[in-house]
Amino acid sequence: EGLRADRIWFMEMNTRLQVEHPVTEAITGVDLVEWQFRAAAGEPVPLKQADIPLNGWAMEARLYAEDPANGFLPSIGKLEHLYLPDDIRVDTGVESGGEVSQFYDPMIAKLIVHASSRTEAAARLASACGEVEIWPVKTNAGFLKRCLEHPRFVSGDVDTGFIASEEASLAATNRDDQSVAAALAWRAGTFAQAACTDDVWGPSPDHLFGFRLNADPRPAVIPLVRNGVRHTASIGRIDAGADWELEYRLDDRIVEPSGLEREAYWPMVHGDGPIRIFKDGEVDLFDFSPTFGSGPAGSASDGSLRAPMPGKIVLTPAGVGDDVVRGQAIVVLEAMKMEHALCAPFDGVLTELNVQLGGQVSADVVLAVIKAKTD
Repeated sequence: EGLRADRIWFMEMNTRLQVEHPVTEAITGVDLVEWQFRAAAGEPVPLKQADIPLNGWAMEARLYAEDPANGFLPSIGKLEHLYLPDDIRVDTGVESGGEVSQFYDPMIAKLIVHASSRTEAAARLASACGEVEIWPVKTNAGFLKRCLEHPRFVSGDVDTGFIASEEASLAATNRDDQSVAAALAWRAGTFAQAACTDDVWGPSPDHLFGFRLNADPRPAVIPLVRNGVRHTASIGRIDAGADWELEYRLDDRIVEPSGLEREAYWPMVHGDGPIRIFKDGEVDLFDFSPTFGSGPAGSASDGSLRAPMPGKIVLTPAGVGDDVVRGQAIVVLEAMKMEHALCAPFDGVLTELNVQLGGQVSADVVLAVIKAKTD
């Protein structure tokens, strides 16, 4: 568990600590890469140590294509949407439309800030991590933000056990009500602008919103899938005035749009599928389709071990017919410079092993099957 601390990927520096080029350069104003080129050309080092100024505090976060909610497994795919903060130093080699492949380190960028104190640097870097927008590749941006805002980190009380001991508070939580309100406001807006008469809410928001024959109007009920979880949402008209004041509900709970900033929350729409709302380094997916699909058919719960990502098989500790115990490594997959062990979900017998050492496998393919023992 202590090894997970390296996934925070923070670099920081003040007058007592010197770590890496970006933070060193932020503190000293010296371009160390330029110095390296000059030294390689036989030129002398431009300044002596005593002549180098030290100013304030710098901090760096490494933005990785990985899924903190899934054991920090690397995430690969095309960067269909990429936005990085533009008011801090960002060292990166990718751009929107690029691809994170299985063959290289999953680091997307380094985010570097400078401030007069450690507390200010942490706050500024947390804000920068919260501005990151990346889709559909998963990143650790939200996790970094929560780490930077954690009281223990702010106070400097951090060691290799920090993540393990604070796992609950650092884990991603449900998105706030403002994201839901933004999604429902977007849906209300598309309804109000609809010219077609086959909209699921009716043809005219001005006259038939929540219309019922021989009864008072009631909120329009719409199906909503949020991050894969099905909900019932409704949008109701609070009064009959011309201002069209609306009330939003999710599973019979009012969600308040107070403080809603359209620029910060307004969804990104792609085709007829889910809409995306970015906030605090995370992304919320809202699908207003009335259908609700299921995920992959196979999972470790039925004894099948699926590849979490494309990769190379580097180890098969168990063979077909072997008795295995829960937690025992069955297949070891190498991807993005890391090894990932797929372990038995319960005691049983290994009945299938569909891999070869050195072979490449695709994501979600069944690598092995374990049959539970029946006593």
